[in-house]
Amino acid sequence: MPTFVVETYGCQMNVHDSERISGLLIDAGYTQALADSQPDLVVFNTCAVRENADNKLYGNLSFLAPRKKSDPNFQIAVGGCMAQKDQDAIIKRAPYVDVVFGTHNIGSLPILLERARIEEASQVEIKESLEHFPSTLPVKRDSAFSAWVSVSVGCNNTCTFCIVPQLRGIEKDRSMDEIMKEVRALVDQGVIEITLLGQNVNAYGVDFGDRGAFAKLLRECGKVDGLERVRFMSPHPRDFTDDVIDAMAQTKNVMPHLHMPLQSGSDQILQAMRRSYRRDRYLGIIQKVKSAIPNAAITTDIIVGFPGETDHDFEQTIDLVKEVKFSAAYTFQYSKRPGTPAATMANQVSDEVMAARYNQLHKIQQEISKSENEKLIGQNIELLVSSNEGRHDVNENRMNGRSKDFRLTHFDNSAKLARPGDLVQVKVVEAYANHIVASSPISVKKTKGADAHAAWVSENGDKRILLGIPTLASLKSL
Repeated sequence: MPTFVVETYGCQMNVHDSERISGLLIDAGYTQALADSQPDLVVFNTCAVRENADNKLYGNLSFLAPRKKSDPNFQIAVGGCMAQKDQDAIIKRAPYVDVVFGTHNIGSLPILLERARIEEASQVEIKESLEHFPSTLPVKRDSAFSAWVSVSVGCNNTCTFCIVPQLRGIEKDRSMDEIMKEVRALVDQGVIEITLLGQNVNAYGVDFGDRGAFAKLLRECGKVDGLERVRFMSPHPRDFTDDVIDAMAQTKNVMPHLHMPLQSGSDQILQAMRRSYRRDRYLGIIQKVKSAIPNAAITTDIIVGFPGETDHDFEQTIDLVKEVKFSAAYTFQYSKRPGTPAATMANQVSDEVMAARYNQLHKIQQEISKSENEKLIGQNIELLVSSNEGRHDVNENRMNGRSKDFRLTHFDNSAKLARPGDLVQVKVVEAYANHIVASSPISVKKTKGADAHAAWVSENGDKRILLGIPTLASLKSL
């Protein structure tokens, strides 16, 4: 059977789409490539949010050009947001690419590959709107015990720095019945953790006129026996309502972690970004969450160097970061994206100023993250033992897991008590900015998720890159 590898850039939605791409290809007769072999097909699932994603794609395409020249049966496909944006431009820059497909027609990939093979010509097919909700496509999940569940696709926001709404389209919501059928089916298969996904996940319900739909969905997930953990990403402050906070606090399996993008602490910049909230509104949400869920961890996204950002604007962001004390912040330097209003705004911030602000913010947040993690030293916490995060650890006696509030934790497993998919109680002994270190398990709760992982490994063998979609970097011969 022909083999394939999927290279994924970007957000969690793209990761989930890559699982669908893998499922489609397996249904079409392909198999995932082994770590020590050359694949017959490489699929790039791209991102368009930042310029470095473009550079990374074309760099990898150039890297594959000699292979394509020497082996005409080798195929390359490019999909995702950048494919939706650039369309024919990809073939102009890399004419040896076989297929370019968009965000709305993932299901066409196997047919397009076959057509490219028969016609010996590149195939470009970009749909301008979604024909079928992608949840109907087969999925090759990245984990036996954790799964993504899309509640919606698309976005109705008009943030001036973001091109995603142009590429993913307006928001389309699934029915709650359909979502819950998928959740229950996943749990029956051994999944014990799900993450609800949407470009603006807490706007769920706008498509059918129910502003309380997302809170209701969280509560419904709380009724599913065997579902240990529920997470969601990413909400928007504009649509974040008190009933969602209540549902988080009152639903036992909804985890005490909120990822709430901030982008800037300056009202002037938030207005220029067209973010539909101001810093007081944002701080009010955080205060309510901390009051209702005292042990909640808050993480965020921040952009520095947005056009027109002054030193005062940046200081307001720093002040808000210090006030909230995020457990982690994903900080980015503003990236000009053609086709967005921000790209043509006056007062673009220089690269030098942007880099200096980024470094200052990163240093402050690292200190805060370390301080917040140090508060856990001596406490017992519950971890869901991970599979793909742990395999990179050079210390074979260590395993990794995620706490309920999503902190990455390394723990001693020299006694071999824990398996991927188990829930373990450990005591925190050390803390760093990006992770914490814990003792050997105090107790272990065996789960059907761990059984599902063990069954997957038994079925697929040790040579395959277990429970992870292989990447170019993991294929030694490329």
